Amino acid sequence: AGRLWRDGGPALYVHEYTVDGLSVRGLVGALDLSHRSADPSMRAVLPHEGVHPDQVDHLARRMRRMALNPAPILLVHRGPVAARELVSEATADEPLRTFSDRNGHRHRVWALREPDQWAELDRALADSTPVLADGHHRYTASLRLQQENPGTAWDLGLAMLVDQDDTPLFLGAIHRIVRGLRLEDFEAASGHGWAFRRQASDAAISLLGPETLVLTDGQSWATVTIDVPPSGTAVEVLHGTVLPSLAAEPTTVSYHHRVADALQHVRSRRDVAVLMPAADYDMVHDIVAGNRLLPEKATSFQPKPAFGVLMRSLRDG
Repeated sequence: AGRLWRDGGPALYVHEYTVDGLSVRGLVGALDLSHRSADPSMRAVLPHEGVHPDQVDHLARRMRRMALNPAPILLVHRGPVAARELVSEATADEPLRTFSDRNGHRHRVWALREPDQWAELDRALADSTPVLADGHHRYTASLRLQQENPGTAWDLGLAMLVDQDDTPLFLGAIHRIVRGLRLEDFEAASGHGWAFRRQASDAAISLLGPETLVLTDGQSWATVTIDVPPSGTAVEVLHGTVLPSLAAEPTTVSYHHRVADALQHVRSRRDVAVLMPAADYDMVHDIVAGNRLLPEKATSFQPKPAFGVLMRSLRDG
């Protein structure tokens, strides 16, 4: 269609995208995947949740066939002032590219081409330990492809680094529907380190918070009050304490980013929707820096960089 544009020279990039009025800006470049650390305290990238091997297999096959990084993995940290100032200086100039994607989201891209800029960023980011906010399966697939093809273009992967103190990502909750359970299952197990109380719908939703989950079977509503440890999150307590204490197990668990979607998909009196509070970024960072992983779909970092907007060809070396 003639819409693909290729930059002819090496650069680090500043990419700014605006989604629903929220603008996010980050550094985009090649992440060195060839250096691995056996010591968790020496990691430079901190994944915060596990992956499904089958999905990693599928992505690795597709990435190998395309020889392409289809989008940057999304990293987030609290960046140093020096890096923030360099990004601010770069974005004071006219962007290299300005365009809108197929969803109508606005994008601006600047290129940092001077070696002294790269060196300054190297120094500023040397001690950074960003959280992997999005792209866990692509990251794991990239690590596998690098291991299979050392000394090639697979030694590098495409990454975007967002400064949470500059243009913060919104950190939202991901709600659950536990299939095949009833509110009575939760009520019967109450007392195992948490408390169940039936509520009117408005009262229940108003109580949703760091230590209060909201439950509904599509007709009735309730709250579950949990004891969250200082170094923990509500989603860990749900999967580590509440669900294991039930007499019955859910047949499946589905995930929804919006409350309205969870309520729409809960089957009346056959499932239970569990509305979750959002986690805190600093808590997430501290958890994964301590070599722990959160349960699947624990967080929702938004907005994410779209697929196909910035890509890296592995055929370019």
